[in-house]
Amino acid sequence: MPKIKTNRGAAKRFRKSGTGKIRRNKAYTSHILTKKSTKRKRDLRRATEVHKADAKNISCLIPYM
Repeated sequence: MPKIKTNRGAAKRFRKSGTGKIRRNKAYTSHILTKKSTKRKRDLRRATEVHKADAKNISCLIPYM
């Protein structure tokens, strides 16, 4: 049986945590930062877990990570 191809776009956006959960970076960090508060920008720096409803689909896209 052939190997499953990893979706390269997903591989650049998601990674697995030590416990096997899928982590993602937050959006809204790239531009128009002057109107965003320091607290908001600081919170956007931290990665977060993918929602449980989306985790199964994403894990199919990154099978070997």
